[in-house]
Amino acid sequence: MTNINETIDRVYRTDSRRVLASLIRALGDFELAEDAMQEAFTAASKDWESKGIPGDPVAWLISAGRFRSIDLIRKDAKFRELQPDLIARIEEVASRNAQVAELEIEDDQLRLIFTCCHPAMDRMVQVPLTLREVCGLSTEEIAGAFLTAPATMAQRIVRGKAKIRRAGIPYIVPSRDDLPERLDAVLSVIYLVYNEGYSASSGSQLTRVELSSEAIRLGRLLLELLPDPEVMGLLALMLLHESRRDARVDEHGDIVLLEDQDRGSWNHQFIEEGQRLVQQSLATRRIGAYTLQAAISAVHSEAKVAAKTDWQQIVALYDVLFRIEPSPIVALNRAVAVAMRDGPEAGLEIIDGVLSNGDLADYYLAHSARGELLRRQGEAMEARRAFERALTLAKQDSERRFLTKRLDSIPE
Repeated sequence: MTNINETIDRVYRTDSRRVLASLIRALGDFELAEDAMQEAFTAASKDWESKGIPGDPVAWLISAGRFRSIDLIRKDAKFRELQPDLIARIEEVASRNAQVAELEIEDDQLRLIFTCCHPAMDRMVQVPLTLREVCGLSTEEIAGAFLTAPATMAQRIVRGKAKIRRAGIPYIVPSRDDLPERLDAVLSVIYLVYNEGYSASSGSQLTRVELSSEAIRLGRLLLELLPDPEVMGLLALMLLHESRRDARVDEHGDIVLLEDQDRGSWNHQFIEEGQRLVQQSLATRRIGAYTLQAAISAVHSEAKVAAKTDWQQIVALYDVLFRIEPSPIVALNRAVAVAMRDGPEAGLEIIDGVLSNGDLADYYLAHSARGELLRRQGEAMEARRAFERALTLAKQDSERRFLTKRLDSIPE
């Protein structure tokens, strides 16, 4: 029984979102699909003990979930009230999705991301809702990505679900002609999943390889489906960042800054693929934010040692990026690049401007970057205050250890 439970726990951790994606596509209803999935996992704990673990556990769970959904409709009051309409909608959606799914998008997870990024919903709702329901990120993780409070994000997600119900927005797989208008939102979803995998917002581990690997997998599938320059740019960005994964932490799991990393341990296969994709995207002259970020990462990857980094080119790329995406995060990253090119004082001026506007006041990296530049200027007292502020905001264990070490290095 222990082995059965361990297998079910593992399948739930690794494949439950795939099961849910397939059930939503088949049933056309989020709530029903979620309940059906839970019923399927409960059934698995009994069935697999007596009959053995099936050769394809995911397929078994999807099939069981579809059968269980019929029982739920018949037995559960909240579904029974809607039974005629719900059954009719399930049949309509299942028929429509069966026609489109095999012709257009081959992966259920990617299908559902496109399906949930419905243009009838506001971008600030569709992306968090998709991250929560399709990709399995927690409300806290999504709130961190959007630099907002978890309670605010929870309300946004609930409102999104309510709008879907009120407006009767069907979970129908979009046709190929409908994909371009949803692409920006889909790219945001994949990018934010990758970011949570590359730099976890909380917990004991800096990275979550299962999330970053899934985001790259989806990026590859998306590029096959839509060879758009920004799809190339996003995949390149993820690959170039991923190339540095093993060098980002030491044997104790502590953060190693980019300038201190062993560049010989970088994944050069990922670097070469990422650089090639950047060049292909730039050649189209339809340059967007993901391609520019990838180009910046590519410049870092070209430097054999940190001292050879072309900061002039990086600042120039950030200047262009800030013009098309004038966000406080871009401003912060640009400030660090300016400091590397022109000295700490120049970077501090930009960071102080961002913070004085109220932007990033609760973003630990803004205070950490400010503390680092103050430390390099020899402003010990101000640097200590900045690092202490960053420490109160950091939620990830390795980040807190890094900040504590920085504080310990500053003389009283």
